[in-house]
Amino acid sequence: MEGQQVESQQGDAEDGGGVPRVRPADERDVAAVDALIRELARYEREPDAVVATEADLRRALFGPAPLVHCLVVEVDPGGPVAGFALWYVTYSTWTGRPGIWLEDLFVAPEHRGSGCGRALLQRLAAICRERGYARLEWNVLDWNEPALGFYRSLGAQALDTWTVHRLDGGALADLAAAPLDGRAVRSAERRA
Repeated sequence: MEGQQVESQQGDAEDGGGVPRVRPADERDVAAVDALIRELARYEREPDAVVATEADLRRALFGPAPLVHCLVVEVDPGGPVAGFALWYVTYSTWTGRPGIWLEDLFVAPEHRGSGCGRALLQRLAAICRERGYARLEWNVLDWNEPALGFYRSLGAQALDTWTVHRLDGGALADLAAAPLDGRAVRSAERRA
């Protein structure tokens, strides 16, 4: 899929705007996607949390062994990037099949309501179907009511019984460097 030109023909006819066109990001889109990531961080009330650079993004998407993929959406062909979906492949031991984890989806405020978000999600759902993937999953902040309502309207279900956990920074370094003596392993197994 990443090497193909894929278009989505979904849009809101009544808004008078163009029909959203979804395509795989290419290297020319890195600056626009980076700017949208920073705009997303501001929207999510974490404006200083993004430490990734354009070079990091370029390497992740277009380096020798890319582990992430990105779709972009345009309202007008050849126009500015209106939004993006950055994703990667996961695997479910329960279904025995891969899936997609949507790391970030963001549509610039001036393009919301034009069908861009739906077009991105529809293309991701189509990729799942085409490749035999079992699911499409993502996180959404619990205060983001517009997004929650939009996702519910698509049939998405909240997994309220699951809690996200994260190791990063010092905790990640500490765990990686901790000795694996029998006492530490038994203690960790008892807590699990």
